[in-house]
Amino acid sequence: MTERKSLIRSTEITRRTALGMGLGAGALALMPGLAQAAPSLTLRYGHNNEPASVAGAQADWFAEALGQSSGGDIAVEVFPASQLGKLQELAEAVSLGSIALSHNTAGGIGSLYEPFAALDTPYLYRDVDHLLKVTDVNSPVMQELNEGLIAAANVRVIYAHYFGRRNLTANKAVYAPADLAGVKIRAVPFPIYTTAVEGMGAVAVPVDWSEVPTALATGVVAGQENPVNVVLSVKLYDVQSHLMLTGHMSNAEMVVMNEDVWQGLSAEQKQAVTTAAEETRIKATNAILDKEESETQELRDLGMTVIGEDDGLKLEEFRSSVKALVDERFGEKFGDLYAKIAAVA
Repeated sequence: MTERKSLIRSTEITRRTALGMGLGAGALALMPGLAQAAPSLTLRYGHNNEPASVAGAQADWFAEALGQSSGGDIAVEVFPASQLGKLQELAEAVSLGSIALSHNTAGGIGSLYEPFAALDTPYLYRDVDHLLKVTDVNSPVMQELNEGLIAAANVRVIYAHYFGRRNLTANKAVYAPADLAGVKIRAVPFPIYTTAVEGMGAVAVPVDWSEVPTALATGVVAGQENPVNVVLSVKLYDVQSHLMLTGHMSNAEMVVMNEDVWQGLSAEQKQAVTTAAEETRIKATNAILDKEESETQELRDLGMTVIGEDDGLKLEEFRSSVKALVDERFGEKFGDLYAKIAAVA
C-alpha cells in the first residue's frame, strides 16, 4: 500500500511519545536504551487551531492518550495552527493520504461527502445531549454518514467532541437580523456556514480561519461567529467590541483518519485508537461545557459588551430568518437526514 508510506513511518521515540507513555523527562535522561522501545508507527495530525484552544489541545490529548493505550506502539506528531494547510487543504490531505489525521467542522467534512454538512445545520439540535448522541460514532446517523464518507473520500470519523455554541461578534450592538443589513461577517468557507451568516441578515465573506484575525483588524470583515472558547483563546476581544449570544449553531468537531491507515492497523492498534478516541472525546467535551459560562464572563471582564435575550437580543427573529434560508437551500437535500437526526432520543 504505497499511500500508507506517506502517512506512517518508523521512527525513534520522541519526547512527546515518551511523555505520552507516561515517562517523565528525568526518566528519559536515565534510559539510554530507550530507542529499543520506539513506536512502530508515527501518525501525522495536522489542524488549524491554536494549541491554547480546546480544539487545539485535544489533538495533543489524543496523542498522549494513544501513546498510553497502545503501550507506546503508536506515536502521533501534531502540527497545529495551519502549519500543514488551511481547512480545505487539511480535509483533502487526509483524503489523499498526505497526513493521517486532522479535525474539522462537519461542514468542512461536507466538502468531502456533502451529507456530513447537515450536522452543522443552524438550530438543529434540541440540546447538547442530543448533539452528543447524534455525533457519537456508534449512533445510526453517524454510522450511515461514515460509510458514505469512507466510500466517497477514503476518510472515516474516529470521534467527535462538543465544540461549543457559535455566537456572533461585531464592532457594534446587534439585536436583530435587520441590524446586520450590509454588514460583512466572516463565514467558515463552506456552504452551510455562509447560509447561517446570510440567514442572520449579514453579507457572508468566506475567510479561512488562519486569516480571520487579520481580516478583522484590517476591516475586510466587521465580525465573525465562533464559540466563546475560540473568541477568548485567540484574543478576538482585542478587535471586536460586542458578543451576541445568538447560539445559532451547536458544533461537534470531527476528528478524521485516512481509511488506508485505519485498515492497515492491527486489531490491537485499532482498539488502542478507539480507547484513546473515547477518552479524548469525553475530556474535550467536558472542557468546553465546564468553561462556556465562565469564559463568557471572562470576555465581559475583558471589556466586551455581551448581549443576550435579557438584554434585548431577538433570538426568535434570528432563528426564523436562518431557518427560512436553510429550508430553501437544504430542506429538500437533507430532509430525510434531518428526520433521522430528530428521531435520535
